[in-house]
Amino acid sequence: MSAPASLAKRVALQSGYETMSMLRNGEQLILAIVLPLLALIGLVVTPLLDSLVLEGAGDSRINIATPGVLALCAMSTAFTGQGIATGFDRRYGVLRFLSTTPLGRTGLIAGKAAAVIAVLALQVLVIGTVAAFLGWRPEPAGIPAALLMLVLGAAAFTALGLLVAGTVRPEATLAITNLLWILLAAGGGIVIPAAALPGELAAVVQVLPSGALGDALRDAMLAGDFNFFALLVLAGWTAVAGLAASRWFKWS
Repeated sequence: MSAPASLAKRVALQSGYETMSMLRNGEQLILAIVLPLLALIGLVVTPLLDSLVLEGAGDSRINIATPGVLALCAMSTAFTGQGIATGFDRRYGVLRFLSTTPLGRTGLIAGKAAAVIAVLALQVLVIGTVAAFLGWRPEPAGIPAALLMLVLGAAAFTALGLLVAGTVRPEATLAITNLLWILLAAGGGIVIPAAALPGELAAVVQVLPSGALGDALRDAMLAGDFNFFALLVLAGWTAVAGLAASRWFKWS
């Protein structure tokens, strides 16, 4: 009799399955690749960001737009995409079944998290390639900080996605995640920096995971700076949402 697969191998197999499921799903593929690409091109060909260019926040539309679009990718994959997929897996009993297999709950969650990172890496590659073709030139010194913030942002949004998916009905998960995606993409500091918003709104947006991630990526890629406040905000959201999800998540 052959020995059972190790936990690492089980997680890797589950991660591969989750990744391919996300990429084969038309709606999630639109959220992951198509909408961020459209947002990038739209921000480059329209004057929406010109006031920021003139104020010295960056030397071109593409340099300002790309960090925000990468933050949008993290939110799309980790929050909206993972939330919807997990919600419907829960509805059809997939989660309850998998949680009783040798994979276990820990392995299932680890597989989902690894799938988010894999899809996010693909998004960064695609968006980064298109942005470079359009003239994007990030500050090299800020790239390590940007990658760290992307991973932490993905963790925060994954925790939030699992919290929503595990506590409300799948139909409500679909509505909530899509609505929040629109609201946060439009005015949550993802594309438009929090500092460019009205005073009271800016203060709120800075402590949202969307605003913190967007500002952190812009600081890193435009000036090579490390935004410690954004790090605390993202770590806080990850911890609180993660604890809430572990407390109230329903597997069936």
